[in-house]
Amino acid sequence: MVGKVLGIRELEQFSSRRSSIYVDPECEKFFELPLFIAASSNDITTKCQCWQFSPGKEPALRSFTEIQQLLQQNKKRDVKNILRENSWPINSPIRSQLWPALCAQHLTKQNMLDGFYWEMVHQVFGTTELSEKPIMLPAFVDATHCLPYHLTSTGRAVADRIVNVLGYDCPDITYSPVLYPITSLLLHFMSEEEAYLCLAGLVGSKEKTFINQTKLQHEVTWKTVMQIAKKHTKSAIAYFQRICPGQKLERVFMDWCWWILAGLPFQHLVRIMDCYFHEGIKVLYRVALVILNLFHKECQSNNEWSPDNIKNDIGNALIKFCKKIPVSPAKLLHAAFSIRGLSTQYISRIFIKTEMLLKSRSALNSGSKQLIKSRSSDNLPTSQSQVNIQMMSHTLTIRELHSESCRNLLFTLWSWLPVRITMYQPVLLYTTEEHGCSLTTFYVRVEQHEPTLLMIKTCNNEVFGAYCSSRWFERNVKDDKGQRQAYFGTGETFLFSLYPERAKYPWVGIEGDRDLGHSSELFMAADSKMITIGGGEGQAIWMDENIRFGKTDGCKTFNNPPLCPSGDFEIRVLEVYGFVGV
Repeated sequence: MVGKVLGIRELEQFSSRRSSIYVDPECEKFFELPLFIAASSNDITTKCQCWQFSPGKEPALRSFTEIQQLLQQNKKRDVKNILRENSWPINSPIRSQLWPALCAQHLTKQNMLDGFYWEMVHQVFGTTELSEKPIMLPAFVDATHCLPYHLTSTGRAVADRIVNVLGYDCPDITYSPVLYPITSLLLHFMSEEEAYLCLAGLVGSKEKTFINQTKLQHEVTWKTVMQIAKKHTKSAIAYFQRICPGQKLERVFMDWCWWILAGLPFQHLVRIMDCYFHEGIKVLYRVALVILNLFHKECQSNNEWSPDNIKNDIGNALIKFCKKIPVSPAKLLHAAFSIRGLSTQYISRIFIKTEMLLKSRSALNSGSKQLIKSRSSDNLPTSQSQVNIQMMSHTLTIRELHSESCRNLLFTLWSWLPVRITMYQPVLLYTTEEHGCSLTTFYVRVEQHEPTLLMIKTCNNEVFGAYCSSRWFERNVKDDKGQRQAYFGTGETFLFSLYPERAKYPWVGIEGDRDLGHSSELFMAADSKMITIGGGEGQAIWMDENIRFGKTDGCKTFNNPPLCPSGDFEIRVLEVYGFVGV
């Protein structure tokens, strides 16, 4: 069918056959077989004998048909338990069906019909024939970690082609160092087309995280692992800090994923992937914690890992340790899934808090740089933007002020915005002057936009507001228990006052990593009766359902004073701006 769609029969070998060295001998050219034969006759055969979930007990291995039925019935927990407990041998043919089925759960695009991948290949390369010349890899690939896992030159060329097509189809991917190694792993057990579809499912997953796709996500992830390790591997962290007082932990954890992907033996890695393709990146978090604990124990009993040998480069020592890790794949996973208190909710909280902190620091830094740039009018509102706002706005064109003062207010506000936002044109989404004073109308016109800029002018001509980093629709998002979250938003949210005082009040969490408590993260809240921004011993901005009356207090989230002297205020005008193209 692929040949008919594209008119090239020669490529049926890639689209219609399984390329696993264990399933289809005709595709052996993808792999350096001598390496695998040597491994199969020695290490792997030996270790297969101890691949069991618990000592002295070896469960009967489940078939793909059993797992497929559970997937069709949406019994994800049962599938999870089977994947954790079943140590299929490295040469089992089950993965040629299992891995594509697991990844297909996460596929969100519905237009990937038969032949879709090859049509994309033709669009990108102008032909579906595999070029003999090297293919330039996308910018998001980390050239130092293009791990081939024994693929031959032909296999590596196929991996190169897959990541190029994925980059073409998913232009939002800007940094993803683990994507290439996972591509190489997939090619051991399936065809090129199937490998692409698996990656598309992992990249496009909405419910779980599998592959980081930006530098921010990458940084948030390793910092999340570091924070979790400080709690769950305290002894190991204390040991490393003691023997290397001058080496920052950050340098060690930046390479955490390579302990697993570049360090662990192939048979360990394949078993981890069995669970990873179903459960997501949290599996790798758990494995990383076990590696830290095992390494710490070895450091205390094995001279090879003595302080003198590792203190200058703990990160590289960890990878070397993983290459000859002293436990079987089954024992490694058993230890990983036995860690208590490491729930998905807990990991998510740490991840979101870390992300908010990084975003907020970025916003603060870009804001200070922006003030410097303002002198030369770079990244300030364009002349057309200024005209648009001043024509639409009732808050920035305060009658009592001269036009030059209005212009300065606009420039001041613009200098406080995250630098990326200043590149977009502002658009008036809602104003009480035109759309009425109704919270229902407010939500209809505003809730799907992110970010938004709220500006209030009181009946006393005070002007203040907030930059709101998240969609107001998130007031409807429910947690795992089916309950609506009370507060939402990120640390990029900030308050401001423009008249009569000019001041910006950023999130208090920008100032450091210390735990400030729940009250420091009460960014935005809303329901059918009110809107709130900021919380903790007071609400920075509160408005009623008729958008007529409000109040302002000092709050812990932003450490702000009341934004108007009286505390209570009557709203003359509320305006909400979005940004075109964000």
